[in-house]
Amino acid sequence: MTSEEIKNHKIAAKKLGIIKDRAFEFISSNLGHITERDVHDFIVSQFKKEGMVSDKKTPIQIVAVGSHTDDAHWFASVKNSKIEKNQLIMIDIWARNKEGHCPFADITWMGYSGTKVPLKVQEIFDRVINARDLALSFIREELKQKRFPLASKVDKVVRDYFGPLEKHFTHRTGHSLGFTNCHGHSFRFSKTTRKRIIPDILFTIEPGLYFKGEFGVRSEIDCYVTSDYKLVVTSGVQREIVLV
Repeated sequence: MTSEEIKNHKIAAKKLGIIKDRAFEFISSNLGHITERDVHDFIVSQFKKEGMVSDKKTPIQIVAVGSHTDDAHWFASVKNSKIEKNQLIMIDIWARNKEGHCPFADITWMGYSGTKVPLKVQEIFDRVINARDLALSFIREELKQKRFPLASKVDKVVRDYFGPLEKHFTHRTGHSLGFTNCHGHSFRFSKTTRKRIIPDILFTIEPGLYFKGEFGVRSEIDCYVTSDYKLVVTSGVQREIVLV
């Protein structure tokens, strides 16, 4: 990707961060009166306001609450829960700038509609963000050795850290970002991929743990590495669950 394309992506990532904040504020102001689909539609309206488009004519974004967060790809269609007090909230949004040749940005943040996050949820959140940060640390260490890391080894770092919980990690550690779809075709972070991270190709790091019938947690950020072996994080990085 060119420097101009990466610049356009950074603008899109910043806009997504703003839209994510607005979505949590929308939930906070309307708690008990809106559904997952209402928040989804609010997010899509913000895409239009900010001059952004997603990868489908009718956008499908992830807004999941409570036990729906156990599904890594939940979409509020027929089953559409009202957002009440003391619920875990997952917001996963992806879009690009409508104008110009712009790669996608893609982020996931977690919120909670209460004053105190349940202990088990907090513990799993901490595990997930630690896994994310370990993946970034591994990439940085490889770059210090003048190596572009194998994507499968980045994935392995996350899975090894999860240990027995790895069975609840039901998707890949990340993927490259594209221009027509948030999932690019350059490489992906999985057990079987043989590709290395490619300089100046944007990608996500997005570990998650999902407990069937209970809840799930994911943290997703956007990054790229430079040809001179530097890691650049282009999106916001969540450290605490957002209380709404």
